[in-house]
Amino acid sequence: MLLTDAVVLENTHVRLEPLRADHAVELQRARDGLEYAWYTSVPTDAAAEIAHRLAERDAGRMNPFAVIVGEVAVGMTTFCTIDSASPRVEIGYTWLSPTVQRTPVNTAAKLLLLTHAFEECGVIAVQFCTHWHNRQSRAAIERLGAKQDGVLRNHRVGPDGTLRDTVVYSVLPHEWPAVKLGLQSRLG
Repeated sequence: MLLTDAVVLENTHVRLEPLRADHAVELQRARDGLEYAWYTSVPTDAAAEIAHRLAERDAGRMNPFAVIVGEVAVGMTTFCTIDSASPRVEIGYTWLSPTVQRTPVNTAAKLLLLTHAFEECGVIAVQFCTHWHNRQSRAAIERLGAKQDGVLRNHRVGPDGTLRDTVVYSVLPHEWPAVKLGLQSRLG
């Protein structure tokens, strides 16, 4: 199976389905009330963001998912920075409605993505990246069981012109069994 294949991933907490244009109305509603710090970004226009992610999917660089709870889209997540030759992938561009933050949804979604990447696609690494100043995201990534690889200094220019230092984390195949048990334990 390829990282770019359209798949539906599901467990008792969440369903990840291929992102579609018709998710826009629910995702626009889901982002209402999101207040993020200057070092984070959440799309203001769900339809435009979906179009962007679908174009990246069509170019083979991204595999975007809608995060579904019950029958409602409550956020987005993606396989991105796909390197099929290696094979390795980043999980990122994730945002969730305030209604599901601090619930099992994010942990359950990451468990599905990691399981698919390691057990179905045979990746050699799954990477997570975040802004140096995003301590909440860094703590969440560390709770998943990912290990910090390093910091890419002056990695990107932000929308406001500030330079972003990016903290890079990863999970490797030999670490996956323990990471999986940890995620399952948190959900159990």
